[in-house]
Amino acid sequence: MESRNVTTITLLGFPDLRGFRITFFLFVLMIYITTICGNLLVIIVVSNSKSLHCPMYFFLAQLTTLDIMVTSDVVPYMLHVVLHNGSSMLLSQCLIQFFFFSSFESSECLLLTVMSYDRYLAICHPLHYSSKMSPMLCSIFVVVAWLSGFIITSVQTINLSRLQFPRSNIIDHFFCELDPIIQLSTSNTLYIETVKIYLCVPVILLPFLMIVVSYGYIVHAILRMQSAVGQKAFTTCGSHLMVVFIFFGSLICIYLVPINGNTINVRKLFSLFYTALTPLINPIIYCLRNADIKNAFMTFRKRTIK
Repeated sequence: MESRNVTTITLLGFPDLRGFRITFFLFVLMIYITTICGNLLVIIVVSNSKSLHCPMYFFLAQLTTLDIMVTSDVVPYMLHVVLHNGSSMLLSQCLIQFFFFSSFESSECLLLTVMSYDRYLAICHPLHYSSKMSPMLCSIFVVVAWLSGFIITSVQTINLSRLQFPRSNIIDHFFCELDPIIQLSTSNTLYIETVKIYLCVPVILLPFLMIVVSYGYIVHAILRMQSAVGQKAFTTCGSHLMVVFIFFGSLICIYLVPINGNTINVRKLFSLFYTALTPLINPIIYCLRNADIKNAFMTFRKRTIK
């Protein structure tokens, strides 16, 4: 690794907040606590309810686990940055934060694709669902999603570690994201930016396209039902798609649309969407209209009280 002068990174956070800093801190803290509690509750209920031991809820438990990992990697330090109106960390800590955040986000993109495929099989091919979506296949899907996220992110983390940062160490952001780190370096970053674009295809674009296609078939099948059940399923799919568009839309805007200069606040806003907002609404959207989850929760609550 080449020598560098800078050993610490300074994160500015949200310098424009000024008098609203404490209010924003309390707001984000409330979101974080609610996110952790909501996702943990889903994991506990799914784990302790035999009626929920099926592929759909197995994947949901994995999704909520990833949501906890993502938000816990970013939000606690962001709260520290907001409270102190900026903060510093070692460059190595910055790269570690980037590695885990990007790994979890990449795995979530792939897992959401698996979940859409699971729903496609369940609704469009119900007679073959049990045979095709076996427990072994579900486990393989999850392992591949997790490992792929870590392997893909390792490539970019190694590339980042080879850059030189001899002068500026200030990042106008609330956590260590790829592009702000690249912009600090005086090295030739064409290679790493090219790799970023190529990696966005299997991690963001293809999963997003596959999810949209899967839900397209699902919606088509639901519309043919012409029943109250079909209408309810249609509403549920609409909610799922809303979460998908928020999540993937934010990622696409961050990693594929150039954002710099006066639009740095736009980057922060989109980053807030997929680091704080999406982990909060995922358990709500996937569980609020789900009768199985509600019944399992009530049973678990009664058993716990006794």
